[in-house]
Amino acid sequence: MAREVQRNGVDAAMELIMQNGFEGLQEAVCTLINEAMRIERGRHLGAEAWERSEGRQGYANGYKPKTVKSRLGEMTFAVPQVRDSSFYPSALDRGLRSERALKLALAEMYIQGVSTRKVAKITEELCGFEVNSSQVSRCTQLLDEDLSAWRQRELGACPYVVLDARYEKVRHGGQVVDCAVLVALGVRGDGKRDILGVSVALSEAEVHWRAFLTELKDRGLHGTELFIADDHAGLKAARRAVFPSVPWQRCQFHLQQNAGHHVPRTELRAKVARDIRAIFNAPDADEAKRLLDHFVDRYAKTAPKLVEWAENALPEGLVVFEFPEAHRRRLRTTNVLERLNKEIKRRTRVATLFPNEASCLRLVSAVAMEISEEWLTGRAYLTINQE
Repeated sequence: MAREVQRNGVDAAMELIMQNGFEGLQEAVCTLINEAMRIERGRHLGAEAWERSEGRQGYANGYKPKTVKSRLGEMTFAVPQVRDSSFYPSALDRGLRSERALKLALAEMYIQGVSTRKVAKITEELCGFEVNSSQVSRCTQLLDEDLSAWRQRELGACPYVVLDARYEKVRHGGQVVDCAVLVALGVRGDGKRDILGVSVALSEAEVHWRAFLTELKDRGLHGTELFIADDHAGLKAARRAVFPSVPWQRCQFHLQQNAGHHVPRTELRAKVARDIRAIFNAPDADEAKRLLDHFVDRYAKTAPKLVEWAENALPEGLVVFEFPEAHRRRLRTTNVLERLNKEIKRRTRVATLFPNEASCLRLVSAVAMEISEEWLTGRAYLTINQE
């Protein structure tokens, strides 16, 4: 598709810019997007306009103008139509949810008097126009319907589920609090990743994790063979209550970090870290247990508190040895959620703080939905049937 757009649209766009300078950028962008939408419609129908094709899935039905407000000003696109209304171009939809959610978060802050002049300036730069309360309310309702449907969609079998939480600043009850953003990522039966759900709660207490996991179960999550998560009392208790028969793999990365708190002398830390890595990198469960026993013997006298911690904590990081070797490297930590967390942080850093939990959930959901859609259209993350 990129080659076709380049052949049909880029030359025309560049000519506009060369003739009019950056004043022609708005028209150039319209030219590119119009061409991309036309090509996408042809692929949706299985045939170009006036083309005879046995694989045709429908018929074109002209174009409909659509005006969009952007940072370049108002732009009017020629949106391709089909007779059965089954097509809408991704150029005007997919990829815009998270930006729309960010704009709404900032706009809400501006209207509710929460923001500073800096936030008001950012809002106008992002939106390209001034916003009022009725516009925010209308946009919020439309976006929330889309995001709520995604959060409530039916789930299926996911052999592996990764759970994690991060915190965002939210205004609640007249004060700013740190709210927990709960995230569940699943590896489906086809080996592809899918963000199963997100939630915003006042803390990581058991009651919030239990409600989150119960909702996943009610939406049809089943076939789970392993949970991967960091150590947290509320999460552990909730998991035992909702999915009591599913084993838990404690994140090895965080285990190594936690070990440092129990090392009595600074000069021992590097050696302890190497010994723990050797346990986690063992070829099988028997060797890992042998190395753990050796670790306990080695530090019994020099670091008794470390040994006491290791005997209880490190076995929780060895559950992954019960699963296929080809899967272990990707199942032993919660790092698979790193990209999502980085993207959430990149967006929320602009907003600084949210006026309410709904605003926070809106942006987090939009980012998660876009990333999940990318994952589901890409390559498999794991080969599930591999022994």
